[in-house]
Amino acid sequence: MEGILKAVFSAMDALLPFAFAEAGFMKRALLALMLVAPAAAAVGVPLVQFRMAFFSDAIGHSAFTGVALGVVLGVSPTWTMAAFGALVAVAIVLVKGRTDLSTDTVIGVFFSTAIALGIAIISREKGLTRNLQSFLYGDPLAVSDAEIAWMAGLLLLVAVYLLITYNRILLLGIHEGFARTKGVPVRAVEVSFALVTALVVTTAIRTVGILLVTALLVIPAASARNLARGAASAFRISVGIAALSGFTGLVASYYLDTATGATVVLAAAACFALTAAAKGLRRNG
Repeated sequence: MEGILKAVFSAMDALLPFAFAEAGFMKRALLALMLVAPAAAAVGVPLVQFRMAFFSDAIGHSAFTGVALGVVLGVSPTWTMAAFGALVAVAIVLVKGRTDLSTDTVIGVFFSTAIALGIAIISREKGLTRNLQSFLYGDPLAVSDAEIAWMAGLLLLVAVYLLITYNRILLLGIHEGFARTKGVPVRAVEVSFALVTALVVTTAIRTVGILLVTALLVIPAASARNLARGAASAFRISVGIAALSGFTGLVASYYLDTATGATVVLAAAACFALTAAAKGLRRNG
């Protein structure tokens, strides 16, 4: 892994002969954003298309409780955050399938419960808040080589997963009963998509933090929806906007001395504003 990263960093030196890319931690931050942001944007496309943006928000905020549990139990918060996020994601899918409640209602119940549990743990364990700062706000400048390797593997996993299952996810989003008539294993697809989303969300928290992680999934996908004419183009545009936002946000944060995660999200928001304006002009024209 070290040899691969050294070669990648050498290529970055040749392609980006600028002051902001000189430091090793800046190269790692850029590489992390180029891996995580496209993965988040790709997963965000079906979430936005099927009006499930709140789902990623619930998983992201459940990570808050996962981190608190890890600190209290003396386990790596990274692992407990991912495990608890996956647990909440699967629980939402299973409960939704066994009740007549709307998806938003079920998500709201788990969202509120997870946050309440996290606050209860923090209120009991004095001084725990200090351990949550890096997870609340994210810090791509502090990612390790091992985390970059995981992010690369996750991007590959998301690409393969969506390539295999997207048609089934599309049918499921249209109507669950219709998907069943076409032979789609509804519950298996829902659970697998929930788990992949949980992995993406909990990994993306490392770069933009719990407070902003949903934006990394939703804003590029929403921007793509303003321009795309089909599912394939939506994926391409969303991933492109996410990569552009990651790059410009990191560079802007370097020169403006602002929080990197927040600046990346602001760059994505600027892309959304531009695509919304372009859609308006196209419609009026």
